[in-house]
Amino acid sequence: MSVIPEIKAEQSVELLQELHILTRDGKLNQDSRRKLKQVYHLFHFIEPLLQELLADQAELTLADHGAGKSYLGFILYDLFFKFREVGHIYGVETREGLVVKSQELAARLKFARMTFLNLSVEASIHLTRLPEQIDIVTALHACDTATDDAIKFALHKKARFIVLVPCCQAEVASVLNQYKNQSFGKTPLSEIWRHPIHSREFGSHLTNVLRCLLLESHGYQVTVTELVGWEHSMKNELIVARLVGHARKNAKSRLEQILRELNLESLHERFAY
Repeated sequence: MSVIPEIKAEQSVELLQELHILTRDGKLNQDSRRKLKQVYHLFHFIEPLLQELLADQAELTLADHGAGKSYLGFILYDLFFKFREVGHIYGVETREGLVVKSQELAARLKFARMTFLNLSVEASIHLTRLPEQIDIVTALHACDTATDDAIKFALHKKARFIVLVPCCQAEVASVLNQYKNQSFGKTPLSEIWRHPIHSREFGSHLTNVLRCLLLESHGYQVTVTELVGWEHSMKNELIVARLVGHARKNAKSRLEQILRELNLESLHERFAY
């Protein structure tokens, strides 16, 4: 196979082919190139966190929620974990067929410190096969409320780092629409989501604002940035949270005030616990 500049020398060609990033004849098409760039960028953000953890402790655990085909978990193992004798990756996914395929691929590649679990978030929180504490929790393009489920898991497991790339956020927009008429009489801010396209975009943006406030209220320092250029993906917001142990003073009150003023009190249990 000819050398492809985007592929790192130490990477498993078989893995990239199984993930359909490389074709069977070793080629990389434009769609795969975009996908690979996203994963590399995310690895660029996660690798320093892994290094920091290993500098402080002897073991390392990472849980990838809404893992899907486990692109992220496999790439992280291939580029980082396989060169070290410590560290374990857990992929949590509700679709049994994807879990079985990931298990088979990990066995074939001899990626021994990868475990794939066919579980809901609620079940994974209390599963004894998972450690009481998980060092890093990731969720790459986990759709709609699946990102919130990953946050709930991370908070329960006292994760030192949480890395999220949210996707397809419809719940807040649907609640904004549900109470739109009442909101018109309550606040002129309702003009922000009067039109359907604005409801969708504002709802998506607001979802991540609420998530950040939730994390800050639980003692995390939050950084929000772009994963890659918008020309590569519209699902591009990257949220990285670091546990610092003390909550931002007004995070919870601001979160609750936003829910009240925007007529979103029905979402209190999801965002203000």
